[in-house]
Amino acid sequence: MRDRTALEALTRRPLPFLGSAWPWRSAAYLLASVVPGVAAVLTAAAAVRAGLVALPLGVLAGLVVLALSIPLVARFERLRLRLVDGVPVPQAPDRRRREAGLAVMTVLAMWWIDLIMLAFTVIGPLLLILTPVVQTDIVAIVSVASCVAGVLLLPVAGYTITAWGGARGAMARAMLAPQSSELAEVLRSRARLVDAFEMERRRIERDLHDGAQQRLVSLSMSLGMARLDLPEDTPVGRLVGQAHDEAKQALAELRELIRGVHSQVLTDRGLAAAVHDVAGRSPVPVDVDVELPGRLPAPVEVTAYYVVSEALANVAKHSRATRAAVTGRAERGTLVVEVRDDGVGGADPGKGTGLTGLADRLAVVDGRLSLSSPAGGPTRVRMEIPCP
Repeated sequence: MRDRTALEALTRRPLPFLGSAWPWRSAAYLLASVVPGVAAVLTAAAAVRAGLVALPLGVLAGLVVLALSIPLVARFERLRLRLVDGVPVPQAPDRRRREAGLAVMTVLAMWWIDLIMLAFTVIGPLLLILTPVVQTDIVAIVSVASCVAGVLLLPVAGYTITAWGGARGAMARAMLAPQSSELAEVLRSRARLVDAFEMERRRIERDLHDGAQQRLVSLSMSLGMARLDLPEDTPVGRLVGQAHDEAKQALAELRELIRGVHSQVLTDRGLAAAVHDVAGRSPVPVDVDVELPGRLPAPVEVTAYYVVSEALANVAKHSRATRAAVTGRAERGTLVVEVRDDGVGGADPGKGTGLTGLADRLAVVDGRLSLSSPAGGPTRVRMEIPCP
């Protein structure tokens, strides 16, 4: 897997890491601190020069220049962060304040720390390597030992530079966009994907309902009319009758598929009616006790419906239950739905029963899924969804 940050690159094996571009990118990231450093030195020099005439004027000039340079330094920090962090930085709500804080910290302190770190890390091994050239009057064995030590320290320098560059980049990212902002963006992105998926399901349901289903209905009616006009004891009559039965079966299966793609009962009559509908089609007898004060927000209804559908499907496939029950209530702004069965229990989210996917879907609407399924049963799946 491709590394996205310098800190991730440090987890590689030594030879692949040292042969990659990450040490060089980290060195370039730290060396780029020369730009805000030169700006800070020139600003300080100008302030001192103005202070020779009037101290208040020099201080004021320095503060004005610092304030004007904040947007440029913040933009520069965002650009050079790509050298050690390839993950896009989301825009925080208080972006301006965070960029200003990073710019001030860079101008006042971080630029010279970066350069000192880079200088000591690189210059030390280079001086040891150049010892035979710089110190011609020392013993030959000492010169060779110093040169060898310098060569051996170069890989250490690569690790040190990458570690500091990665840590420096992580700090800059934390100041520009805290983890909560990134998490919020991930949740919004996942919600958008779920909404797009739901719209696509509805489109497929409409296409099947208005297209393929209508054609099958027309075909079944035509075959039924032909069946009435043909004697059943003739070969043609038997073939037409068989075709008519197959068409009716295909139509029934298509209607079942359409209900699975999207429940029209859910759209027209709400969650309680949709749960009764899916329970009535379950091969395991299901007792339904869902009482709601009215229609709930569409995302809540859709999510709850598909959780109940998947839970009842798991009951039919895996539980060996003889009976199940679904209860639902709206309690203090939270929709609470439970699906219980008297099966053998032992449900495990890690065994591919779809429970992990249900938990992920509930997380989009800030919901929570809990499971109780001891060996021998019974199994209880409980979901809670905030419902203003």
